[in-house]
Parts: sequence; C-alpha cells; structure tokens
Amino acid sequence: MERRFTQVTKGSDGTGAAGPGPCAHDVHWAGERRSAWGVALLLFGALLAMDAGFGRLDVVRGALWAGLGGLVFAIMRPPRVCVRPGLLSVRGLLVTDTVRTDSLVSVRWPDGVAQRLILRDTDGSRAEIDPMVLVRNPAMWHRLDTDARTSAGRGTLRCGATALRRLTERIDGETARAVFRVSGLG
Repeated sequence: MERRFTQVTKGSDGTGAAGPGPCAHDVHWAGERRSAWGVALLLFGALLAMDAGFGRLDVVRGALWAGLGGLVFAIMRPPRVCVRPGLLSVRGLLVTDTVRTDSLVSVRWPDGVAQRLILRDTDGSRAEIDPMVLVRNPAMWHRLDTDARTSAGRGTLRCGATALRRLTERIDGETARAVFRVSGLG
C-alpha cells in the first residue's frame, strides 16, 4: 500500500508566519468520508429492503430511513483538518474552527474515551482534533510542532508541554513500528 503525504512549506516571506500558503491535509480523509457514505447507504438500503420484504414500505417510511441514513453520515463524517504555517483549521459539517498555532495558549489532551487534542490561541479561538490525524500525517505534525515551539519561545504557550510530549511519544512509537514493519523486523 502506497502512503502519500502532503508537504507544507514556509510562507511566501520564508518565515513560516501565518497566512496563505500550502496546506497539509489528512491524506486519509477522503477514504474515511467514503466509508461514512458507504455505511449510511448500506443502512438505508438494508432498511428499505427489510421494509419491502415485510410489505410495509411506503413513502413516509422511505423518507424516515433516508433521514436516518443522512444522520448516520453526519455523525460518521470526519472533520477536514488543514494545517498551514501559523494556522490549523478544522472544518466540520456546519462550522470551521481555526486557531493560530504560532500563538497557542494551551494544548490539552484530556483522558477519556474520545481522544481529542484541544488547542486554544491568544485570540480565544479553540479547535479540537483527533490525535490520530497527526500520527498518520507527519507533515501536519511537523507544522504543528514547529508552530507550538514558536508559541513556547514567545512565551504564549502556558499549558501543554505534557500533552505535546505525550503526542510526540505516540508519534515516535508509531514511526518506529512502521520502520520495523517495513524492514521486516517487526
């Protein structure tokens, strides 16, 4: 299986400052979106077939099953994450959250079932992302790590060293496992 990574380069002025520039996207996002569509359509088709088999299918029930399929898609659809120099954007179904990664105030990774990395910047903006997105996309992680170090150097990052260290350890572990798998050692 071939793995593709979107690379992020410095801003047009060469400083890496926030602004327009190449955006690193999750290369697995399209496949996850297709999977969400597939599950929703499979559920819709199965419910229609079941109702038709029992002789209870009508327009109202068909519309109900279509709505249920749409709801399943809305729940399963992954957010679109984009990291560019100085910015991280998370585009959900209805809203887009953007934080300045070169002006972070806190990075939290709360314990719990739903693993989320919560980023806050000096403007009060907040974004949540799944850490696995960063684990699977080294270009995104590199850009975020570089900007987090910039925030720490400026003194704005007051809370988040532990969360970033945990994420770094997880990414390093995944990278090591991938190298061992490819080399045939693991």
